Parts: sequence; structure tokens; C-alpha cells
Amino acid sequence: MEIAITPPSDRRVTVSLFSRLRTAKGQANPFPIYAELRSRGGVSAAPWGGHLVTSFELCDRVLRGRDWLEPDARWREQQVSGSRWTAPSSREMSRTLPALNAPEHTQVRRSAGTFDRGSLEGMRGTVGRITGRLLDSLAERLHEGEADFNALVGEELPVAVIGHWLGLPTADFARLRELTHDQVFTQELLPSASQLARSDTATAELRTYFMDLVRERRARPGEDPVSRWIAAWDGMESDRDRADEAVYFLVLFVLLAALETTATLLSTMTLLLLEHPRQWDWLTVHPDLVPAAVEETLRYDPPTHVISRVSAQDCVLGGVGIAKDEMVHLLVGAAHRDPARHKDPELFNLHRKPAHLAFSGGVHYCLGAPLARMEAQTLLYQLVRRFPRLTLVRRPSWAPRVAFRRLLNLDVALS
Repeated sequence: MEIAITPPSDRRVTVSLFSRLRTAKGQANPFPIYAELRSRGGVSAAPWGGHLVTSFELCDRVLRGRDWLEPDARWREQQVSGSRWTAPSSREMSRTLPALNAPEHTQVRRSAGTFDRGSLEGMRGTVGRITGRLLDSLAERLHEGEADFNALVGEELPVAVIGHWLGLPTADFARLRELTHDQVFTQELLPSASQLARSDTATAELRTYFMDLVRERRARPGEDPVSRWIAAWDGMESDRDRADEAVYFLVLFVLLAALETTATLLSTMTLLLLEHPRQWDWLTVHPDLVPAAVEETLRYDPPTHVISRVSAQDCVLGGVGIAKDEMVHLLVGAAHRDPARHKDPELFNLHRKPAHLAFSGGVHYCLGAPLARMEAQTLLYQLVRRFPRLTLVRRPSWAPRVAFRRLLNLDVALS
């Protein structure tokens, strides 16, 4: 196959597009910029090296392919000193489940267990009660006028659910949520030096908090996931300190994954439905479409817009040569609007057949996807039943991010 060579002029165009993507306007609506990137081909040169992938078919192929790896600890150690990959927070994340490759990934994933049907059913009642309580608070605020759905519900439900599951003190939820928002910058596509510094500080505090938690559960084990993980790792690792650290990395991963992306899913789902009042009205009459609404949200504007992989060997992707250990950034936010995969991709349509990459794919398919879906569906079932006249007051603001979407507010009222 003939390999396409990307000229410098194309790289300059991509620089310009990413400059627009990082503006407030670009954060609020990145999709026209994604369309321009897609028009340049399924694979294009990234301004900082590596490549950007905007084709749904190619993104799906990479995520499912065994020749594409996570940027793990070995890969990060080879990067230029001072880059985001060598920051302390990045090195810490390289030891969590999403950044591992086989065989380490297989071992850790097995030790973590899964949110299977039985465990989810055991959590369903708790999720329903927490959701009801949060919507009670929303109702009180709406009675007085407008309310910030994001602050009262979207940000609160994930931390309350995962905090209850892990057995964490309620008083710690707010701080853990703040630390998560700062920590995620090390996983961003283009973090600034100040953002990386915030991530490093947050990561250090999270390590102290969760290592203390693991030691406490080891001393007083209970019927909770952390205690079960300690028992599991004691059977695999003779060094107790190393076993405790392995459990710490599991707890850290679960918290970060559960809070950040799920909160964005909940608020984005509500925003999109209120921005499409005909779809909202239809849903209030046909709540059986709630699961479809969640899936269309995940396609239309997923919580994570970028997933990165590195090539295990020299290869060709979409006619472009990729060298071993070279990185590709899968712009799933762009791929979800690929007209080659979806008819009328710019339309938010609850009757669309689900197809998205919001939970990644292959061996790295998101461990917490079933829980995130359950939280979103539980919330939406209750929301359309209790607040059929909910309306959007104003357009929200967005955090200055490219990879990890986050609403800063979602102001609503009753019509």
C-alpha cells in the first residue's frame, strides 16, 4: 500500500484548527472544527507529533486491534523530559488499569471484578434512593426559581453512588470531587504547565487519602470492594506493601473514572434533551426510550472526546504510515459524527440505532460502563416523570478542556 506523506502545510492547518478548538467558542461547540478535520482525511498529522484519527471505522479498528497499545509506563519513560507524559501525575496514572497493557492489564482487571448483572441489581435500589434525594433538593430550589442542575444533581450523583459503594465518609465527597477535577488535567490532550501542576498536587493528595484507606481496611476489613481487593491481592502478591499499592491504584482508578465522565454524561444528557424540546416532550410520554436517549447522548457528545493509543509495530492506518511507538489520538467526538457511519449525524435522534465508542473498545472497554448507564437511566426515568416542564434557562459554560468534556453549570427552571 502506498503511504501518504503529510506536507508541512497540512500540519499548519491542523495547528490553526486546534487553536480554535481551545477557545471558549470551540469548547462550547467543537463539532464544526471536527468536521473540518474530518474533511482532511480519516488520519491527519497532529501539530505536536503523531496523528489524529477522525474516521469512525479507523477509530473502531484501533480500539479493537491488539496491535495498538496504551501509552504505558515503559512508553512514558521514553518521552522527552518535561513533557506531560513525564509529569508525576502522569507517571502515577501509568500504573492504573486504563494505562496497562497485557499481561499486567489482564491480572489487574481480573482482580477488580466487574459490574455484572448481580452486583448492579444489588446497587439499583441505592442508586434510585440517592437519585430521588437529589431530585428532592432540585425540586426545592426550582420552587424558588431557577436551579443549577449540574451542581445539585450531575456532580453529586456519581460521587454519592461510588462513595457509598466504596464505603467512604460522606463528608469527604466534596473534596474528592474537587481533587478529581484537578487530577484529570494530566489526562488531557494539551494541558498547560499550571494545569499539570494542579494535577500533580491533586494526585499526591489522592495517593495519601487512598493509601490511608487501604491500610485502614486491611486493619479492619469489611464487606466492601476495597476489603475484597485486599484479599484478592494478598493471594497474588506476597509483598504486603506492593499488594496495598495495587489496591490503591484500583481505588484511584474507580474514583476518577466514576466521577468525572459520569457527571459529564448526566449533565450533557439533560442539556441535550432540553435543547431539543420535541425529543424531551416525546420522552415524557414514552419513557421506554430512556435507554435510547442515554446511548444517543453518548454518541452525540460523549464525555471523553479523545482516546490515545500507540502502535505496537510499524504499520499503515488509513493510508498513512505509523511508526512503532508512535501515538495516534482517536477523536471519538469527531468519529461519532462521521457521515460514513451515521446518517444525518448532526441530528440528535432518539430513534437512531446505537453505535458509539464512548466506552472505548476491545480489551480496554470501560469497566464501569454498566454502572454509568444505570445511573444515567435511573436519573432520566425519574427526571421526566417528576419534571416534565423542565426548561433550559441559558446556555452553559464549559471547562477549558479538549479530551474530557465538563459542564461548569446547567441552569434550569420550570415553565
